[in-house]
Amino acid sequence: QVQLVESGGGLVQAGGSLRLSCAGSGRTFTTYAMGWFRQAPGKEREFVAAIGLSGDRTYYTDSVKGRFTISRDNAKNTVYLQMSSLKPEDTAVYYCAARRFVVVTEPRYDYWGQGTQVTVSS
Repeated sequence: QVQLVESGGGLVQAGGSLRLSCAGSGRTFTTYAMGWFRQAPGKEREFVAAIGLSGDRTYYTDSVKGRFTISRDNAKNTVYLQMSSLKPEDTAVYYCAARRFVVVTEPRYDYWGQGTQVTVSS
């Protein structure tokens, strides 16, 4: 079982940057593909980015390509989401998620964090 704890959210002006972190528990972190999702008020949870077991493969939704970067440090059991050139439409609660072995871009993950709020003001 994996427990996930996100941090790093907050309020930022448009054009600014934030780095989200997601710390995972357990000794099997390296066997989990990791994803970031977000959910804005009144909208469904949507895929943002994902990363494979070793970090060599990354996936992004089109709206964040070139602005967001997902990475992981398996020695620290942590996955990151570096967000730059933020826009008001990026405002949402951001969740990290873990799934055994295989990356998917749908919210079919086994474990979820509690979420961290990101608010981008115009």
